[in-house]
Amino acid sequence: MVNCLALQTSKLEFKMRNIMEWFVKASLFCCVAIAILVTLAIVLLMLIESIRFFKLIPISDFLFGLRWAPGALTTEAPLGYFGIVPLFLGTFLITLIAMGIAIPLGLFSAIYLSQYASGQVRTIVKPILEILAGIPTVVYGFFAVIAVSPLLHDVGTYLGLSISSESALGIGIVMGIMITPYIASLSDDVLASIPGAIRDGSLALGATFSESIKRAILPAAFPGIMAAILLAISRAIGETMVVVMAAGYSARLTANPFDAVTTVTVQIVSLLTGDQAFDNPKTLAAFALGLTLFFITLLLNLMAIRIVRHYREKYD
Repeated sequence: MVNCLALQTSKLEFKMRNIMEWFVKASLFCCVAIAILVTLAIVLLMLIESIRFFKLIPISDFLFGLRWAPGALTTEAPLGYFGIVPLFLGTFLITLIAMGIAIPLGLFSAIYLSQYASGQVRTIVKPILEILAGIPTVVYGFFAVIAVSPLLHDVGTYLGLSISSESALGIGIVMGIMITPYIASLSDDVLASIPGAIRDGSLALGATFSESIKRAILPAAFPGIMAAILLAISRAIGETMVVVMAAGYSARLTANPFDAVTTVTVQIVSLLTGDQAFDNPKTLAAFALGLTLFFITLLLNLMAIRIVRHYREKYD
């Protein structure tokens, strides 16, 4: 009798366990499915509206046009000018300046924290980096508008240089400061995960500590560091708040960092601000810009994944 009761109880327990396992698995699958479906819905919406836009404006004019002026209606362009080359030139110029600041500062900070800093210093500095990475971008936007851009303008005036208050240099500096903790935190986690045997083996062969970092640890951490850099580039390209507050609105075909530039995200915000009808090229152009920006960031993320997979096989 006791054995029968124990057997029935154990069977019930196993059955409930299987039910709970199935419920957890189904819940997790639903979460993944919702995330994927939402992403697909967003892409599909942008694609549909972009197709409507390209029925009005040729895609070649959009991708290779050298002038962006949606409101300039002329006999040559009765619907306006929608060439995105100046927009992406300004976006890439700001991103280049930002990464020129963020990559060395972030990488060197990560090397110091993971290899040189004591445990006490690391416990203090690492949380500060995490806090800096979490500061709202609107704060950086205020910092660019109130402090950095006017300072660069005054310095340029003193040196006899014409530096616009909406220059790519000022925006790039602030964006570089904003992205530095992001690269530093991710690179620090990657460097800290490298087995100590790699460094110890290099030291045992007679290399100095700095040589061991340069020739053994950094090559082993290369895939993770490159992934962090590419993800940071994606964030810089898609950054909105800083450039909306500090950049200009007129598109200029220039590579001079002292000139005022605009970006893709600034124009998207400008085109969709206010009461806009979703049946004219100006509004539909925002969806085309968003779709183009989506594919660029997707390409960067795929590159990061490919680099990680390729070099992980080499060093594991």
